[in-house]
Amino acid sequence: MTAFPPRTDRGRVLLVCALATAVTVFTATVPLLRDWFDLRVYHGSVDAWIHHGGRIYDYRVPGTTYGFTYPPFAAVTMLPMALLDLRTAIAAALLLDLAALALVLRLLAGPARRRLGWFGWALLVCLLALFEPLRDTVSFGQVNVLLLALVLVDAALLASGRDRFAGAGIGLAAAVKLTPALFIGLLLVARRWRAAAVATAVALTATAVAALVDPDASRFYWTEALWDTGRVGRSAYVSNQSVQGVLARLGAPDRAVWAVAVLLVLGVWAVRARRAVAAADWTAAFALTGLAACLVSPITWVHHLVWLLPSFAVLLRAGHVRVAGALYAVLCTSVVWLWVDDASGVDGFLGGNLYAWITLGLLLWLPAGQPRPGLRTGSRSTSTTTEAPSPAAPAISPASVQTDPGSLGTVAAAAGTAVTSVRAGGRGTTSEPTGSTLAAEPKPQSSSDRASS
Repeated sequence: MTAFPPRTDRGRVLLVCALATAVTVFTATVPLLRDWFDLRVYHGSVDAWIHHGGRIYDYRVPGTTYGFTYPPFAAVTMLPMALLDLRTAIAAALLLDLAALALVLRLLAGPARRRLGWFGWALLVCLLALFEPLRDTVSFGQVNVLLLALVLVDAALLASGRDRFAGAGIGLAAAVKLTPALFIGLLLVARRWRAAAVATAVALTATAVAALVDPDASRFYWTEALWDTGRVGRSAYVSNQSVQGVLARLGAPDRAVWAVAVLLVLGVWAVRARRAVAAADWTAAFALTGLAACLVSPITWVHHLVWLLPSFAVLLRAGHVRVAGALYAVLCTSVVWLWVDDASGVDGFLGGNLYAWITLGLLLWLPAGQPRPGLRTGSRSTSTTTEAPSPAAPAISPASVQTDPGSLGTVAAAAGTAVTSVRAGGRGTTSEPTGSTLAAEPKPQSSSDRASS
């Protein structure tokens, strides 16, 4: 019987090549690429603004009614696109996504990255290429991975105690898109007043810079565009996997109902996040905040769910490999698109909102706030300065990860276990809406409604 994983380098190379081929075929045929739709929105808006005297929020992708929906500072950060043609901009976006993803994986994997080796990392990259939120982020030319990387840099600074500049990444992310602003709330819940002040100051400064660059665009966005949810897309569209999306598909547009649901979600988040911070479990605290942000945001397209990646790191770190694998598999299937035309009935309520249920389930049950050895559970201190892990600790045990204050989780614990076992000579033990299995349409977000978001 052939051993798995392969014990020889030749076998591993063949396995990686076969898996990479299968992933390439799958991503090219099943989900269908989204033709860089959102990147075309960004590029067209900046080009019209700089070269043709147009206004940022007036531009529309030819043949559609969709245009720029981010805060003005996002357009300022995208100004270099004015120097590039569309194809070059796409290539640059791909390189930025790859760099940001590499940073995200480095931060989430922590010390485990050294144990994976090339084989473990190759397997992990192939698996992530199938993760629907991630593949749609790349295919749309979206900015989600870049924002996730900015936020996780702050998580690393807080976890390591090198928090002098913590909050700057969160502030920049919040100035580009509003959803990451909830991480400022996390800093307040954690009583990290300095970091919260830094994040707020950076966000406000970036917003002020944008106002100086284009006062008219800033006035229009903050007084009109921000409140016009129709610019983003239909709330009831199946790709909207937020609380509001669930309610809209139920035919319950009452804002009061949504507000109550949001308050409940935020209450659960605040309690669980504070408990995680009290145990110096910053990985879980940031993971919970990403989950809550996806739920309470009025619009959470499928590609926004890249904010779930830290939750998978927490699950793997806690030893819940099967749970992580099952949830990962579901989030690779594009299953919610089976109800793209009709999400009514019990099946539509359960299946059409499945990604939202996964997000809610993780918010409620994600392992978080588990005290590290040597940390007094009754202490209110959020200090992250702890003793270094014992050299004798198991290579991939949850405790060994948690006792390293610089570690943000073991993102590939299963792969790492397999690779470590092979090296020892034994057998291994035991990712704005998107790509669906439906044919691509001129407006990829919806047959009738779609916008960059």
